[in-house]
Amino acid sequence: MVISGAGDQATVQAWAALGGTAGAAGRVSYGGAGGLNEGPLPVRELARATVGVCALAAAELGAVRAGRGVDGAGRVAVDEGAVATAFVSERHLRVQGRAPVNFAPLSGFWRTADGWVRTHANYPHHEAALVRALGLGSATPEGLREAVARWSAVEVQERAYGEGGLAVAVAGEYGEPQPLVESVRDPGGRDRVLGPAPQGRPAAGVRVLDLTRVIAGPVATRTLGLLGADVLRIDAPGLAEADDAYADTGFGKRSALLDLGAAQDRAVFEGLLAEADVVVTGYRPGALERYGLGAQDLLRRRPGLVVAQLCAWGWQGPWARRRGFDSLVQAGYGISARCAGADGVPGVLPAQALDHGTGYLVAAGVLRALADGGGYALRCSLAGTASWLVREVPATGAPVAAGYSASSAAPGAAGYSAEPWLRETDSGYGPLRHAASPFGDWAVGPSRWGADRAVWLAPR
Repeated sequence: MVISGAGDQATVQAWAALGGTAGAAGRVSYGGAGGLNEGPLPVRELARATVGVCALAAAELGAVRAGRGVDGAGRVAVDEGAVATAFVSERHLRVQGRAPVNFAPLSGFWRTADGWVRTHANYPHHEAALVRALGLGSATPEGLREAVARWSAVEVQERAYGEGGLAVAVAGEYGEPQPLVESVRDPGGRDRVLGPAPQGRPAAGVRVLDLTRVIAGPVATRTLGLLGADVLRIDAPGLAEADDAYADTGFGKRSALLDLGAAQDRAVFEGLLAEADVVVTGYRPGALERYGLGAQDLLRRRPGLVVAQLCAWGWQGPWARRRGFDSLVQAGYGISARCAGADGVPGVLPAQALDHGTGYLVAAGVLRALADGGGYALRCSLAGTASWLVREVPATGAPVAAGYSASSAAPGAAGYSAEPWLRETDSGYGPLRHAASPFGDWAVGPSRWGADRAVWLAPR
């Protein structure tokens, strides 16, 4: 069965949030056997809509660069099997035949004196902070389970955050409404005219500075790279990254290390910024402002730039400056409680859909801003995507009963198979088995994280 984007309310909603022309969502169609419809929330509908609007935004940019204008964009078809596979790409990944560890032993749900708390300790510094905060004698699941049982969920949450760790009390109701996408045109910006682009590569020649980590931001920049952009990811030398995470999200980009607090490295960064068309950031509100790299700072210095910012908890409110990941936002926003099993244990979505969905929305926003000549500040958040999921995205079919495994690599309805969308590629990490992009196959695998020089691929 083929579904038109004009009749898919989630696609219409997402396109409207991106500022798209009314009626253009009808250019998108969905077909194939999908997945991600396990549990009580419409994840399948969210997933295909975010990929669909990103495909439409890419088509519009291609039409603009071909001289036809946005109204000259053709129809785009999205395969729901490709979408379902891409939304759990981290579960399909195999590095030289080895399955990655997506969650560390101290990451998960834990029963407290009055409920449940969700922890995230995948990075060594977050694990160490959690151990300090709770006074654990050893960094073991048993020790953590015993410690949290003595306190309320909020006490565990605040103790962890006080030490720089990550824990969130599982909320029993949905969080406050948040906008899905915020977009502001820079009044001082100037139109940036892009020349023709090769077929299927509408972002060719666009230079993207990627200051993101983990999943949402890297999915956005991975998508821009596949569509032709020259994407250069920049990280601080002392900030650890999981090689498996980068092996999954590093396709279509390069990665270099720069210390923005060191004069020599900052000078290199400023040179890159002077030639960039897009900057995508994934740090907490205020984190980059201390380096003079907030959105308004960047737009003032580089008129016509597109700055896309994403964060966990949204841009206003008491949690705006807190660290967060998809799993924590699910817990704190009320999704985990909604997905709880019959035994009362909190549950999860069938994919880290807040991460992946937000990533495709960010990429779509960047593509639309480029089609309109640049000079935009864009904002998205995991909480905004969560708010949309629980309040607005309509379910189009009966959900599959809960009981799936969150570690399953192939959640889906009858007829869905991930196999057509899995690939084998050489990389800086050795042979990878990985999910294909919903937009096509990657040209090359990722280099190792931080192994590249901080230079653009070719001079202008």
